[in-house]
Amino acid sequence: MTFPKATIEGYPRIGANRELKRALESYWAGRIDADTFRSTTRALRIDTYNHLRDLGLDEDYAIPADVAYYDQVLETALTVGLVPGGTDLDEEFALARGNDERVPLEMTKWFDTNYHYLVPEISAGQEIKAVPERVLRLVAEAREAGHTVRPYLVGPVTLIALSKPAEWSLLPALVNAYAEVFSALKDAGVEWVQVAEPAVVADLSTPDAEIAGYLREAWTELLGSDARPNVYLTTPYGAAREALPVLGSLGVEALQVDLAPWTLDVDPDYAKHVREAVDAGTTLVAGVIDGRNVWAADLRKKVALLEELGVADNLHVTTSTSLQHVPHTLDAEKNLPVDVANWLSFADEKIAEIKALVAGEEAAAEAFSRSDRAVRTRAESERTHNAAVQERVAALPEGSVQRQPVFEERIKIQHEELGLPKLPITTIGSFPQTPEIRKARADHKAGVLTDEQYKEALKAEIKQVIELQEEIGIDVLVHGEAERNDMVQYFAELLDGFVVTENGWVQSYGSRCTRPPIVVGDISRPNPMTVEWASYAQSLSDKPVKGMLTGPVTILAWSFKRDDVPLSVSADQLGVALADEVRDLEDAGINVIQIDEPALRELLPLRADDRASYLDWAVRSFRLVALDAKPATQIHTHLCYSEFGQIIEAVAALDADVTSIEAARSRMELLEDLDETFHSEIGPGVWDIHSPRVPSKDEVADLLRAALQNVPTERLWVNPDCGLKTRGYKEVDPSLRNLVAARDEVVAGL
Repeated sequence: MTFPKATIEGYPRIGANRELKRALESYWAGRIDADTFRSTTRALRIDTYNHLRDLGLDEDYAIPADVAYYDQVLETALTVGLVPGGTDLDEEFALARGNDERVPLEMTKWFDTNYHYLVPEISAGQEIKAVPERVLRLVAEAREAGHTVRPYLVGPVTLIALSKPAEWSLLPALVNAYAEVFSALKDAGVEWVQVAEPAVVADLSTPDAEIAGYLREAWTELLGSDARPNVYLTTPYGAAREALPVLGSLGVEALQVDLAPWTLDVDPDYAKHVREAVDAGTTLVAGVIDGRNVWAADLRKKVALLEELGVADNLHVTTSTSLQHVPHTLDAEKNLPVDVANWLSFADEKIAEIKALVAGEEAAAEAFSRSDRAVRTRAESERTHNAAVQERVAALPEGSVQRQPVFEERIKIQHEELGLPKLPITTIGSFPQTPEIRKARADHKAGVLTDEQYKEALKAEIKQVIELQEEIGIDVLVHGEAERNDMVQYFAELLDGFVVTENGWVQSYGSRCTRPPIVVGDISRPNPMTVEWASYAQSLSDKPVKGMLTGPVTILAWSFKRDDVPLSVSADQLGVALADEVRDLEDAGINVIQIDEPALRELLPLRADDRASYLDWAVRSFRLVALDAKPATQIHTHLCYSEFGQIIEAVAALDADVTSIEAARSRMELLEDLDETFHSEIGPGVWDIHSPRVPSKDEVADLLRAALQNVPTERLWVNPDCGLKTRGYKEVDPSLRNLVAARDEVVAGL
């Protein structure tokens, strides 16, 4: 059977109205039982298949069944038995979220995206027992509803490469498990299976050459069997380099390659390399429609790219990655500026672009005309260019910038000014967004509350948050961020150069969704953004209150970025805009300011030889924010859910005074990466806030003692892993009290 002409790598799983999120949270809260959860999510899947067929993915196997209740890596690991759990729903969620008896699996970023995957924990010699029922059930339910879908798995090489540790001795047994799943699919009448091997596009802990060898070993075995469906092997998120000749010669039935602008910016000749490497017997599926950004495709450039790839006469077109990274549809956006809306393409619109490329210009004249108009009007728009911003950034010093005086001198001044105890306690910024605050925000947006009434509601919440922290015994307070809908969107709404969506939800992990803003032009700050709330909170306490800012790299990473200028340009613009905010906070009496950069690792290029230039401009943009801060102003930063050790030198180069990092799930493992170059004081997280568990006093004390093995007492802070926005007060109150009690116990024993 031939592969479909038009397809996608995956589709947003969360639902156009976040149906999966609501089902998950209802099940976790006990409001629905397992049968109701399964029937609700089944209905969502069938509705999605119907919708995709209506959009034109009407060939058999054009629709991928990239289904996961929580995460695709965990789903595959359970299916092939690398992680035990079978089909038990509660076991799956215990692995993802933890429970009273166990901690959850570690979570980290999926390649260079803002999606988080769960890291399988594996060991040499472990048993691996496939559970093909997980995918067979999906095939059967789709078939019953009239759809012939393509089952999806993360590939065996990628699965081990992303596990901890990457235990390659398990590869033969794991390949046997995949073969068992393939055989079961074949017996069920499945003709195509999709297997993703993005490990081939990245420099991971296993060297590229070894990845290529494991790829050949695994896939020679799997493809050598007749007891399998046709295999559609995919390589999203970048360019395969050393593995490309292996991929091209495996004899796989169909091979997808990522040819998005992001990939071609790094490897401009990638299409040529692919054309030369892939054997004639393999159907080449061109991922020319960008699955990670929202700009309308220049269809004429895509046609030229397909011609360069050598597939113009036998077109098979797809997205560069799964569309899980973009919103569902522009049809849900009623308030975007008309000109901007014409420049954009969300998941459904990207499917229309794929169909247009397959149909050709004559048959899809309207789509090509829309593309031409989007390209032209965006290039001509005054919305994208601000001469004053460009001139200000052009006047900045070139290269690295350095705050004065140096850290060793600043920190002495700060210690005298702040007078904090040993192992000072703080939180990362946000406190629970209560139903009352969410309602007040909605009522204000709807005009039910006046501006003044809304401000009073926010102030009442801030007052409660400050009083709670003082009563518990926190040392450096936060105002709780009640006014913020999201740590990036809040700033995007107040900065020029952005637009925001109403319904542009994208899954971050599990039930957690965000609405990434869109950078449409040059960025500037017309007015102060956080000063009113920070100064009000500070007026309520004699303890220091942190001003809370999101850093330039994180704002960019969690937004849809411009593709018409280098990222470094937008980063410098954000750096100087946020520096204005730092000055205003200082003038308002705030002498502790946190500049969050949890996404610093996220944008790190997947290839090692591309990383130095990124880290140079990323570090520079952070330093621009703090460049003129007073010596007595203590600058904090925060990083979470990333492989901290990979960027340890860059984190040190940020030159923050205090750095807080995620550490609870990895049980302080990352502190082993610290060396003499890391001069910042450090707050390794001792409470995993992404799990509903309340850590005990003894658990927190043990983590603090483990941290003290690598961090001197005078440099160690105590804090959660991340902000508390997603937790409830029933968890926050006892957890924070346990942090204070654990700190006091550890200090007493020093």
